[in-house]
Amino acid sequence: MAYKVQKSIAEINERIKSGKVVVVNAEEMIDIVARDGAVEAARKVDVVTTGTFAPMCSSGLFLNVGHATPKIKASRAWINKVPAYGGLAAVDFYLGATEPSDDDPLNKVHPGQFRYGGGHVIQDLVAGRKVHLYMEGYGTDCYPSRVVERDIDLESMPNAVLCNPRNAYQNYNCAINLSEKTIYTYMGVLRPKGGNATYCSAGQLSPLFNDPYYLTIGLGTRIFLGGGVGYVTWYGTQHDPKVVRGRNGVVKGGAGTMMLTGNLKEMSPRWLVGVSMLGYGCSLSVGIGVPIPIVNEDMARFTAVADADLYTQVVDYGYDYPMAVSRSYGEVSYADLKSGTIAVNGKSTPSTPLSSYSRALEIAETLKEWILSGRFTLGEAQMLFPGHELYRPGLNLG
Repeated sequence: MAYKVQKSIAEINERIKSGKVVVVNAEEMIDIVARDGAVEAARKVDVVTTGTFAPMCSSGLFLNVGHATPKIKASRAWINKVPAYGGLAAVDFYLGATEPSDDDPLNKVHPGQFRYGGGHVIQDLVAGRKVHLYMEGYGTDCYPSRVVERDIDLESMPNAVLCNPRNAYQNYNCAINLSEKTIYTYMGVLRPKGGNATYCSAGQLSPLFNDPYYLTIGLGTRIFLGGGVGYVTWYGTQHDPKVVRGRNGVVKGGAGTMMLTGNLKEMSPRWLVGVSMLGYGCSLSVGIGVPIPIVNEDMARFTAVADADLYTQVVDYGYDYPMAVSRSYGEVSYADLKSGTIAVNGKSTPSTPLSSYSRALEIAETLKEWILSGRFTLGEAQMLFPGHELYRPGLNLG
């Protein structure tokens, strides 16, 4: 297939630098393609911005807290009583977003509240608050201290790098509970006998819904991350592109994910928010925005996907999910989910999101403004994710 429109990332970046770039968000692109067609839309539009804001458990922070006097080789560390992994180097640690504080009662009195954990520490740091650091080491000739304790803040740290192994799922389950009791999950509180349904995606604004075959997103893609600039540094853990797709090429279940990295010192507590999930644990809500370059008319079609054409599976978290039973109780569109009511087993069920569409739209708009102002140019992917090889030009577009 010969494309009628072809642009390179370099050409689009030149348009950004010259102030001639045309940028719209993914919501706006739907109407443009419907009105003008994909070819004309590809001629007019250079970049489509996307966004998502939701709890993303597979998130965390690499940090160097600086040396004490005398120095310590810290094998264990706690920040505001939250354990940080110390098996890296003398004062380098990894703090996971889902790690609870040591004094948390967890689920001993069920359901536990999980009031403070790694995600809350990350939010405190980007908010400029001081946190309490406690480190232990076994003592060596070059690192003689065995205990160091002090208050630190983000500004005093030599380095703090947000590094999230698995973010921005391409699609995710709609969760219900068909058991006889209320359950507490990472998808929220689920009432018995299918009493409610929850989902977690911005739908038509979500990054990987707008590039379903990962044709422009890969190693080196420059993004909005936590209010600052970040990068895609690998495909995320559990990345699995070989799932059922619709005629529009979009996956109908959990598939692609992204590993993301950025400088925490440039980020904002508005876009990195500690989360407490009743009866389940703690996490971190992360704001992510990815620019999609419109290099041809197929990318215009992909970025015009609407909630009515995006589907996910209804999954029982009462028995099937914890017992690894692969079973769907039907497909539902994101348009139906966002309406507030879906049908499950012939029953009308209220549906509520864990993600924020309004905040996702704010991210997409912020990223659009950054590009239009010339302060943000596109990073060209140096390696595409597994799954791009499934794509054939002009196919699977319905």
